[in-house]
Amino acid sequence: MAFRALGHSNTTLIKSCRTIIFTHSSSFSSACLRRSSSPPPPPPQAPPSPKKVPFTVSVHGKTWQDPYHWMSNSDDPNLLKHLNRENVYADGFMADTLKLRSVLSSEMKARLPPTVSTPPERWGPWMYYQCIPEGKEYPVLCRRLEMEKTGWLKNFVFHYGMTRSKREEILLDWNELAEKYGYVNVGTCRVSPDHNYLAYTLDISGGERYTLQVKDLRSGLIDPKSKVEGAVSLAWAQDASSLFYTQSDENQRPYRVLCRKLGYDHLDEFPVFTENDSSFCVDITSTKDGKFITVYVIDSVNPSNGLQKLCNRTSGVQYFLEHHSGLFYILTNAPTPESQWSGQGYYLVRCRVEDIESAKLQNIILPDNDMDICDMDIFNGYLVLFFNKKGLPRLCSLNFPLQVDSKHQSYIQDLKPWYFPLPSNTCSVSPGSNHDFLSMVYRVVLSSPVMPDLVVDYDMSKHTYSIVHQEEVNCDSVGWSSIPTFELNKSTIHEACSDKKECATNFNSQRWKDFSQIYCCQREEVISNDGVMVPLTIVYSRESWKKGQSPGLLVGYGAYGEDLDKSWCSDRLSILDRGWVLAFADVRGGGGGGPSWHKSGSGLNKQNSIFDFVSCGNYLVNKGYVQSDLLCAIGWSAGGLLVGAAVNMCPQLFRAVILKVPFLDICNTLLDPTLPLTLLDYEEFGNPQLQSNLDSILSYSPYDNIPPNSCFPSVLVTAAVNDSRVGVWEGAKWVAKVRDSTCPRCSLSVIMKTSMIGGHFGEGGHYAQCDETAYEYAFLMKALGISIE
Repeated sequence: MAFRALGHSNTTLIKSCRTIIFTHSSSFSSACLRRSSSPPPPPPQAPPSPKKVPFTVSVHGKTWQDPYHWMSNSDDPNLLKHLNRENVYADGFMADTLKLRSVLSSEMKARLPPTVSTPPERWGPWMYYQCIPEGKEYPVLCRRLEMEKTGWLKNFVFHYGMTRSKREEILLDWNELAEKYGYVNVGTCRVSPDHNYLAYTLDISGGERYTLQVKDLRSGLIDPKSKVEGAVSLAWAQDASSLFYTQSDENQRPYRVLCRKLGYDHLDEFPVFTENDSSFCVDITSTKDGKFITVYVIDSVNPSNGLQKLCNRTSGVQYFLEHHSGLFYILTNAPTPESQWSGQGYYLVRCRVEDIESAKLQNIILPDNDMDICDMDIFNGYLVLFFNKKGLPRLCSLNFPLQVDSKHQSYIQDLKPWYFPLPSNTCSVSPGSNHDFLSMVYRVVLSSPVMPDLVVDYDMSKHTYSIVHQEEVNCDSVGWSSIPTFELNKSTIHEACSDKKECATNFNSQRWKDFSQIYCCQREEVISNDGVMVPLTIVYSRESWKKGQSPGLLVGYGAYGEDLDKSWCSDRLSILDRGWVLAFADVRGGGGGGPSWHKSGSGLNKQNSIFDFVSCGNYLVNKGYVQSDLLCAIGWSAGGLLVGAAVNMCPQLFRAVILKVPFLDICNTLLDPTLPLTLLDYEEFGNPQLQSNLDSILSYSPYDNIPPNSCFPSVLVTAAVNDSRVGVWEGAKWVAKVRDSTCPRCSLSVIMKTSMIGGHFGEGGHYAQCDETAYEYAFLMKALGISIE
């Protein structure tokens, strides 16, 4: 399901030994009410002043004026002219930061290795991997035939006519696509089970209207008959003769599943399923063994045999299905008939394939009280469970066949799990591709704000692990001698902890790069307004940070149950080395605390997210991590709603704010059911057509709660004209209203930068991303009056 999210990640980083100088501008009169600081100097020209058109909104007896409603018509030529004027104003505001941006961008690019490559991952006889060639912006998907002298591989090579001289194949080159179309975003890639075809979806506008294409990997040619507009998710039939895909409607809601035979045109494909309820979308995938397609349940070998339904649809109840040896394993949060489960989290059940429609489900695994099961993966010999324990990510494997008594409940601990050893400072745990159902090794990417991405293979049969790769970091000037050298040693596998209790083994037996001796990364718990403890991850340089004197940047998201990304990003060193504090607020509404954490920050409870964020900001100031007038904040997409609402609540708390493609005009957007995502977002934020939901949304909507005559922080708003998730008008309306409502001097430092190409996920690649981040950091430094010598 699509939602208002933005995945933001960069590859990599150096330490700058420049001096930080704080200078407070005196070019503004004392009429600005900020106690200890003034806004930065504005550009010579006045900010844009868009036209106002009377428009009245009336809902449930409430009436209000929205003079900028006209901006929501993206076809209005006046909107494009206004956005261009905003870009000119932003360029003028940032003109004196050109040198700073160049310095920052050069630092970030210098940290990147010349080439980037993921370690190869086996699937059948092939090793698949991605790389970014030297000097290129985008990745290349590659594979090579593994040269093991085994009987099955010899048969494979003979059968498909391949020779040992065929060392590497380029399956898809994003750079070629970008050169051809100017903008490129590959949504989904799926290699067929026989490894002969690559199906992928391609967006060339940024509007996320993807086109399906199928490439024959033997000839290297695209099948011209395979192109389908509006394709979203893909799944191959087990024999690779048929491809299933979902297609979106005019509101970009995936609403139906179709199946087509390769080599046939679109007239011969047949519909599999159509979702007529516009409040639901459709997704498909295949079970790990390839035997079933799941939308309902479809036999992958005989897809025309029809659908099998697992259970009747129930609001708030979800089912995630896998297959193993004639049994379906189902992760669900459905309440049990015996009231053994509250529905607040997930547990595991199973049933025989032939019983799928009779709902004869056996409860086999329940989580412990301090544990939330998040996901599962399945192999021929093992079941892998992802879970959170006390808010921290964990994994374990269980051996098949599971030794369970179907008449009694079992807990994970009862089944002799092997808990995967993790470094103590791990904040992010992401699975690798792990395509091979027969594999005994599970690949995971571990990361934290002070640990570059670490690829680890866990051998579930031997209970051992091996570090196979770590992201390269060019940081010769950071005093590397104090940090252990990373040594790649594929041949040495060290025994993991065999304790039946949760394994606390660290990775001292193998060596990896860790910046923890230079940068402190600590997890605190902050008391929110209602007494709930909110996790806050704080990162700073042990050398450059000064208690009570440093600037800080607070990051938040808090929606859709999504975890806040705290993985490694080398660009951040450019502010950490300048004494900044970086903090991540895991507010309610996001992930990390299980389904109940999400529920307590969504719908009628959305205000909790905002109070949590403000509490975390106050904590940073009160505890001396950040100087009181040097706190900044950043939020992406739905995180922009969080930060925008927090600024309305406490404008004096924040000195500068970055809102990236922000969801700010939530009430008006959710009142328009014709917009993409509106109906789907009722579950997350509420339906304003309902009185109680309207009152809740209006209580925090950033656009509707701008405090009049207040001294506002400096704000950078980014947007994209082709963004289909958050309309470009949301930021434009908000900026115009801020300038109308708040301190006229402060609002001069509220700027908007709009991309005229691309969409919600930006347009930058490997190096261009550095320029974008440098622009944002330079804005914050200008807003705080920081210069560099």
